[in-house]
Amino acid sequence: MSALPETQTASPNGSFTADVFAAHLASLSHLPKWWLDLKREAWNRFIALPLPKRTDELWRFSNAAGVKLDGYALPAGMPASLDLGHWSLAIPRSAELAFANNHLASTSALPADLAARGVIFTSLEDALVKHADLVRRYFQAQAANLGADKLAALNAALTTSGAFLYVPRGVEIPTPFVATHAAAGAGSAVFPHTIVIAEDQAKVTLVEFFLSTDETVGFASGVNDLHAGDGAQLSYVGAQNWSRDTLSFQSNATTVQRDARVLSLNVHLGGRQSRHESHSRLQGPGAHSEMLALTVAQDAQEFDQRTLQTHQAPHTSSNLLYKNALLDRARTIFSGLIVVDPDAQKTDAYQSNRNLVLSPEAEASSLPGLEIQANDVRCTHGATTGHVDDEQMFYLESRGIRPALARELIVFGFFEEVLHKLEDDGLHAALRELIQSKFKK
Repeated sequence: MSALPETQTASPNGSFTADVFAAHLASLSHLPKWWLDLKREAWNRFIALPLPKRTDELWRFSNAAGVKLDGYALPAGMPASLDLGHWSLAIPRSAELAFANNHLASTSALPADLAARGVIFTSLEDALVKHADLVRRYFQAQAANLGADKLAALNAALTTSGAFLYVPRGVEIPTPFVATHAAAGAGSAVFPHTIVIAEDQAKVTLVEFFLSTDETVGFASGVNDLHAGDGAQLSYVGAQNWSRDTLSFQSNATTVQRDARVLSLNVHLGGRQSRHESHSRLQGPGAHSEMLALTVAQDAQEFDQRTLQTHQAPHTSSNLLYKNALLDRARTIFSGLIVVDPDAQKTDAYQSNRNLVLSPEAEASSLPGLEIQANDVRCTHGATTGHVDDEQMFYLESRGIRPALARELIVFGFFEEVLHKLEDDGLHAALRELIQSKFKK
């Protein structure tokens, strides 16, 4: 293989060149002008922003040197003969969208009764044509500010693939919607972008599954915009199982209005180096945010988690619980901050990161923090790191249970506190099965 030109090798933008962006933009001439202008602005931000450095506070403890953008390409199209149904989570669903290599691969029809009530579940590209005003209002409406700004800008510049879910006022839907995002082929770069809008008093669940269909090198830069109107109930579950040689970034932005409740659970399994940023903004009195995550880190994987709970109105509450299980030489980083604005009196916020270390070579770093500008609040935070109890292992092994299975059972006992927060038993079981699959690799 010939070496890359010196100018490209030295560039912090790697394989994502001006020619790549120009070709991408040219393929979207059928979409609204404002969207193309937004992409140009995002591309300019991407070019202007530097790659992270080891000395950046927002990348503290992270392997910033591992964030290189060389060797990736926008896939030319969908892979042939790809059965995404084989990969999808086995749960009942109201409707499903499946994407492969930045293209809509398949879709199931939205039930007629939901369509008649004004529910919209479609691809981002279709929404740009048919529901442009809604996309324009909510697409990256909240700025990325947890460190991966350059990658969020790259997503805005190159995305066309993603799910758009709109639930009108007062509509309650008990069965989840599902969006599956797949990457296939060596060097494939994918840019999923999801928008969920639950209007006042609506109730809905979206489950997203991110995966690689092979174990080749890949790149993923995803963004979610989640909005819960007054009194809405929005549940979001994102399960990530990219290949073990994927460089992955995900940024979630959530806004919660008056008396609304949002539950967000992210499951992290895949990737060589994976960074997940989640910012929840509580903007109306009575708003509540439940931020949950489960991570299984094996081999030399690195999982980097950055969170922000911003309380912008009085009488709001948030609860964060991130649990990491570490094996082999894996590393996890958690950095979380609770911010209480001056007018956000009577805030009740909690933040906890708990790490279960199953190997003497694994490493967990935790940086919880508070920034409180109001004087009548209740805010607590903490982090714990513990090792597997030798007596637990002895008890299980003395009953004929293999050490690997014993560790798996201990991990699931550690995770159940989070999984039990899901109201949907079928989803609970599907996530358990997905997590178990990682122990079998």
